[in-house]
Amino acid sequence: MKIDRLIGILSVLLQEEKTTAPELAERYEVSKRTINRDIEDLCKAGIPIQTSQGVGGGISIMDGYRMDRTILTSKDMQMILAGLRSLDSVSGSRYYGQLMEKIQAGSSEFVSGRDSILIDLSSWYRESLAPKIEVIQSAIESRHILKFTYYSQKGESVRKIEPYYVVFKWSSWYVWGWCLKRKDFRLFKLNRMDKVTMTDTAFNCRTVPTPDLSTEKIFPGGIKVKALFTKDVKWRLVEEFGPECYTEAEGGRLLFTADYTDMDNLVTWILTFGDKAELLEPKEARDRIRNTIEAMKKNYERS
Repeated sequence: MKIDRLIGILSVLLQEEKTTAPELAERYEVSKRTINRDIEDLCKAGIPIQTSQGVGGGISIMDGYRMDRTILTSKDMQMILAGLRSLDSVSGSRYYGQLMEKIQAGSSEFVSGRDSILIDLSSWYRESLAPKIEVIQSAIESRHILKFTYYSQKGESVRKIEPYYVVFKWSSWYVWGWCLKRKDFRLFKLNRMDKVTMTDTAFNCRTVPTPDLSTEKIFPGGIKVKALFTKDVKWRLVEEFGPECYTEAEGGRLLFTADYTDMDNLVTWILTFGDKAELLEPKEARDRIRNTIEAMKKNYERS
């Protein structure tokens, strides 16, 4: 976008003593004529830019003119770059990388010290996630209906939504939008979406509530869980629920208590511990685990 390029050019001119139109054209992947027009627009905006021809010539801001850069500290810049780098980890394009280059251009004195925060938002599914995010962002920007096949516990269905936000939450990516089928705002997990396409149908942006992403709102339930675990899986309990989730029980096992939000996920979670866990409550989940184990036993006996 032109405004992004103008801000980038101004940043370069503020940080560097002098540059040239060919250098700026190469940096922003536009023609020299476009750069000349951008310089004219900056001059019209009141930025005192001067140009000089010949050997050693170039484009610069007149001596004595400086914008106050103390609004952002070196630490502020490090945090901004860390955020951009995290977005670049799931980007299917060079946009965020180029944006980081713009900010860092000629600012080695301002952006000092080593990076102290490294955030990688990608996952095992990066190859499939990046294209989905790119399509969704394009649909959001152009206000076009998004179409995709969605897989859930109730089966698969073709959905059409008005997309409004790309969301990263609970270590996964989602899209928040108005579902034309349910006539309500819904959160869709990207890993469950397939054949994601932007349709030719445009939509008028409606009043969009900020998505309430609290666990209680998205995963209601409040299932009271009580279970016994062997000590060698303590690290998993601490990692997932914190060190206050258990107490020492007789026999050396750990008595785990917590509120869970979904019965199916609870059963699946307990089963991942194998014989290192025994679910005590709720009875419904305990019965389902017993039935699952018996069915699994029959499968292995047949084989």
